[in-house]
Amino acid sequence: MSPDDYCQKKTASSGSSFYHSFRFLPPQKRRAITALYAFCREVDDVVDECLEPEAARAGLNGWRQEVMQLFHGTPQHPVTRAIKPLLAQFDLAEEHFLEIIDGMEMDLERVHYESFPQLALYCYRVASVVGLMAAEIFGYRDRHTLKYAHDLGMAFQLTNILRDVREDARRGRCYLPAEEMARFGVSLEDIVEGREHEGVTALLACQAERAQAYYDKALAQLPEQDRYAQRSGLIMAEIYHALLQRIRDEGYPVLQRRVTLPLWRKLWLAWRCARREKKRAGRFSRQGAVQD
Repeated sequence: MSPDDYCQKKTASSGSSFYHSFRFLPPQKRRAITALYAFCREVDDVVDECLEPEAARAGLNGWRQEVMQLFHGTPQHPVTRAIKPLLAQFDLAEEHFLEIIDGMEMDLERVHYESFPQLALYCYRVASVVGLMAAEIFGYRDRHTLKYAHDLGMAFQLTNILRDVREDARRGRCYLPAEEMARFGVSLEDIVEGREHEGVTALLACQAERAQAYYDKALAQLPEQDRYAQRSGLIMAEIYHALLQRIRDEGYPVLQRRVTLPLWRKLWLAWRCARREKKRAGRFSRQGAVQD
């Protein structure tokens, strides 16, 4: 199996909504984003699959060495071997790979966050950094696009946290800020046991409103001239925002079950967004702007 085939298999088997957005990219960009996503999955798996924290830390240190080899030597893992020939084409920074690893390591160092500013650092490392790297792969002309990518990554991670809140709590992790839990009168036991009361609903609604604010802020910052190049990110946003809206529409049932979107709807949302952005790019081009 070639390194590219390994990354493709790793990405497809994850079942992530991101996978559906990659289909609309040209081959080389699709190859790069698939390898990047495979890297994220590999590092995440180290934390999720190692039962002993020290073993997980050793695994993450191994990935730090692999990143060093990626930029300064000869990488050995299929994922980093797939990324290596792409470094000359895409501006992927060594420190960003290391930030992702640092973010995953935070799951070994703390099981709860006192405040949103503490949580925001975690979200930045595990999601916004990935968004910044994806923006480099997709391409942009206006640096405001990086602000969009940062905030969209925050929105994605906050949506994930809301969707997975009970599952995470049962694994000993809680990403809901303790200050906010206390303000709404919610205990960790309420989350683990799936107890529903007005405070829980208000707490979850607060998290959803914060995620929505990041979606709104991100999309408002994306320059028109970069929308078509960033269409895969917009497809991801379409799918993730639809998931957030479903959680809200159904009254925040996340303590009872995992809320998901059916595959057919993800594919329809991806197709609709890609079609809309293509038409929008055409109108923008006809107005005299230059498109990729």
